[in-house]
Amino acid sequence: MKDPESQNETERSTRKGGVSRRSFVRTAATLAAVASTVPLKPLLADTKTDPEDFHTDGTASKRMKDSFNYRKNCALAQKINVGPQPDNGDAARFTDFSGNYSKALLHDSLGIPNHAAMLSMRNAFDTGSFTDFAHIIVGTPGGGGNSKLNGPQGALAFDLEGMDSHCTIIPPAPSVASAQTAAEQVEHYWGALLADVPFTEYATNSLAAQAVADLNSLSFLKSSANNQFPYPVTPQNLFRGQFVPGDGNVLGPYMSQFMIQPTFYGPQFLDQKLQTFLPLDAGGSDYLTSVSEYQLVQNGGNSGRTLAFDPTFRYLRSGRDLAAYTHVDVLYQGYFVAFLVIAGLGAAPNPGNPYIGSMTQKGFGTLGGPDAAATIGEMATRALKASWFHKWIKDLRLRPEEYGALVHARKANVSPMPQAAAALHGDVLNSDALPIVFSNYGSYLLPQAFPEGTPTHPCYPTGHGTVAGACITTLKFFFNGSQKIRPLLTAAGRDVYEPSADGLSLNTYTGTDKDSLDINGELNKLAYNVSMGHGIHAGIHFRSSTYWSILLGEQVALSVLQDRAKSYNEPFTIHITKFDGTTATITNQ
Repeated sequence: MKDPESQNETERSTRKGGVSRRSFVRTAATLAAVASTVPLKPLLADTKTDPEDFHTDGTASKRMKDSFNYRKNCALAQKINVGPQPDNGDAARFTDFSGNYSKALLHDSLGIPNHAAMLSMRNAFDTGSFTDFAHIIVGTPGGGGNSKLNGPQGALAFDLEGMDSHCTIIPPAPSVASAQTAAEQVEHYWGALLADVPFTEYATNSLAAQAVADLNSLSFLKSSANNQFPYPVTPQNLFRGQFVPGDGNVLGPYMSQFMIQPTFYGPQFLDQKLQTFLPLDAGGSDYLTSVSEYQLVQNGGNSGRTLAFDPTFRYLRSGRDLAAYTHVDVLYQGYFVAFLVIAGLGAAPNPGNPYIGSMTQKGFGTLGGPDAAATIGEMATRALKASWFHKWIKDLRLRPEEYGALVHARKANVSPMPQAAAALHGDVLNSDALPIVFSNYGSYLLPQAFPEGTPTHPCYPTGHGTVAGACITTLKFFFNGSQKIRPLLTAAGRDVYEPSADGLSLNTYTGTDKDSLDINGELNKLAYNVSMGHGIHAGIHFRSSTYWSILLGEQVALSVLQDRAKSYNEPFTIHITKFDGTTATITNQ
């Protein structure tokens, strides 16, 4: 919890202007006018009070004007109209709605949502009426949590700092018929098949070798359009992210040091061992691999199946472990723990921090530890609203499990055939992963890590990834990300680690790149660990959804940080290394 001093500072920073809509300005003026007419005497118990009784030396008046001008100027700076943002055209191309997200709505058949149900959801977003949202036609009315759409009205919410969520920009999601989505789905099938293989064994595992060969054969990966998959795919970079070739995501161990290094939460020790799922060979399960179970869950029903938990806590060492982490994590948990690790190692502040070298004061509620800790959670809320706008209003991208239903419909020649199934790119239909999946499960559906499959909101962009981008950008604002991480670790009696194959211990990493790892690279890797854990390893988000969500979160954070900059009394100019390696500057000068 925040102490009173940092709470007050945070409240001052969160009450600034950020809404770019004219209606907000009118409303604010109206509220101010109404407030000025409220009589004071009833509040003062009829005590006679004259204006001269108040302290009127002008300081309070100046503060009032400065505060108002700060908020007004922020609002004016964020008065942005980006115009209509296009979708990928799938909604117009596939008139049976089979190319778009439809989970939890009523469905007529495999891969085909009920027409009236889809229109009822579209109508709710068109009108914005709470009543219309209450009349969306779901498949299992009154069912459990999986029967309800997940927070769709968050897409319509406003914020009071940073740019409006509807002014954030990312490109349309790749089409369901594209070679890119086909490649991303092939990656999902291999992720499901390799869920229980420790990351440290990818180099020697024969199934991982098959995955590498299959991915390298895909037309999208070989094309000039590919800027998201490391290429060529190797056991070292399999299921890893990339912003620029050779960045910190592909260096060192698979797991970011910030997800495995022990730390303290105040006096509470965090060893970073976690509760994971049992692997398949120890009694664990995959889900939604039969058509009947898939259809039940797509309609918002409950299969009645439950997760099998490992009774032994372990370090995260496999895809299934990462899926278990992201199933229940608080959305900014990984980045708050990263803050604890970085601060606990005594990492230096960002070189632009104005308190560096001061002999008289240190940062606290502003530009100090409490400010950093509180801002991480604050950023998460802004990131979610931006993500929800693109998810529900602009893109409505279907989930990988829904794409898997299209693959099954096409391969099994299901009737009626969803229009999008007939348009799938050949790369996914010819993948070497599909015969293995069919042999294991008797269908071409995408195996899921959770009994409920994906959450009941669309795929693009990811909430986990957008929060990651925003919170990690926040950490870069407060800390010097260029610091090499190994000297910080060895000074604390540790080293660069990677989990053992059984997840019970941490082994010293011996790779030749161990001395090149820095804070920024490990933070970037953390963003991908979490979002890929929720995406590829859990089977619920495409790679491009993660890629663009992280950049969207960065966009949100930079906007909020610039709004906040002039709320600080301390003069500063802080430079941040963005995910693509370029520099962003936050200044109040």
